[in-house]
Amino acid sequence: MLDTARRHEFRVLVAAKPSLPLLLTAGRLAGSLRRVPRIGWVSADPVVARRILNDPAHFTLLGEGGVGHLWAQVLGDWVNEIFDGPGHHQLRSRTRDLFTDENARQLTDRVIGPRLAQAGAELAGGRAVDIADLGRVLVGRIVADLLQLRVADRDDAYREIFAVGEELAALALGTTTSTHLTPETIARAKVIVARLTVNVAEAWRTAAPETVLGRCRDLGIDQRQAEGLSTLLMVAGTETAASAMARTVAILHDTGAQHRLRADPSLLPDAVREGLRVTSPAPVIGRAVAADVTVEGQRLRAGERVLMLTWTANNAAGAFDLDRGYLPDQRQLWFGAGRHLCLGAPVARAEITGLLQTLLAPGRAWRIRERRYRRNVLIPSYAHLPLRLARH
Repeated sequence: MLDTARRHEFRVLVAAKPSLPLLLTAGRLAGSLRRVPRIGWVSADPVVARRILNDPAHFTLLGEGGVGHLWAQVLGDWVNEIFDGPGHHQLRSRTRDLFTDENARQLTDRVIGPRLAQAGAELAGGRAVDIADLGRVLVGRIVADLLQLRVADRDDAYREIFAVGEELAALALGTTTSTHLTPETIARAKVIVARLTVNVAEAWRTAAPETVLGRCRDLGIDQRQAEGLSTLLMVAGTETAASAMARTVAILHDTGAQHRLRADPSLLPDAVREGLRVTSPAPVIGRAVAADVTVEGQRLRAGERVLMLTWTANNAAGAFDLDRGYLPDQRQLWFGAGRHLCLGAPVARAEITGLLQTLLAPGRAWRIRERRYRRNVLIPSYAHLPLRLARH
């Protein structure tokens, strides 16, 4: 069963980008830190990765190789302040209470709860539910609420929102060796961002207190910061959340762990954590070297870049296992670490938890008879994962 789960996970990675599993597998040879031609420094060690992510004095998102450098070209120089400058600390301090586990649960209950209930009813009625598609719809709903987009309450509308966000993220596909974007790519990205954030300024002034933008306003976060936060969450949390949802469901099926989870719902947090560890939807995290520094006996120079193979580091602990427990080395490395630990992490956990609770509610095992993987995408995921309740 573990072999089945690993085989399908490998196929998911290959479909996304044929060279990706080669990089992630070969990354094990990099050990703690190694220089690779045309790529830069590479690490597959969770402890070293966390050290780098927790060292803002020597590593930054804003230089070549960092995600801040990528998006500053699209969103403007103000990103430099929000991502890694003085404004970043202020933003994180003010938003500390915005995405607590309880607030994330309330958000997901309100925004995707009704659609999950519909999916549960469809399953109970004997219909198939495409979990890959459902994940994209659920994430589209979250993004629509986050950005206060005025759309018809239909799955197609939320699929379109997800697709637009995916199109924006796809512009980063060719940045493994460089985060410099062409003028044509920057122009396309700016058009997409304008479409997605068209209502943010007005919504910041008028949104209800239970919405993210309404809470931003009430917490004293100014309009510009709210726009930056919304864009950041949109970019970071669309494909990754949908990927983790579908792939976790597939792993629970392929390993047979769904049966134990159904018998003991108290294991649900372990299932969510293990699903995120094994899938690690953002398989690589990049940083630019801001100042000369020695790491693991290697001298890194300012202007160089470091790629941390988070998927490799996380999976070094072994295959999916509900009994694995907390791993101090990995911790939540799938969400990053340090001052840039993913702000929306509680929302991602709440989304996956809500989906799994829905699938477990009918009380019978689910089965997957067919599946397709998404091809040529930034975040590895399923294109099609229809699920039915098993017949007795």
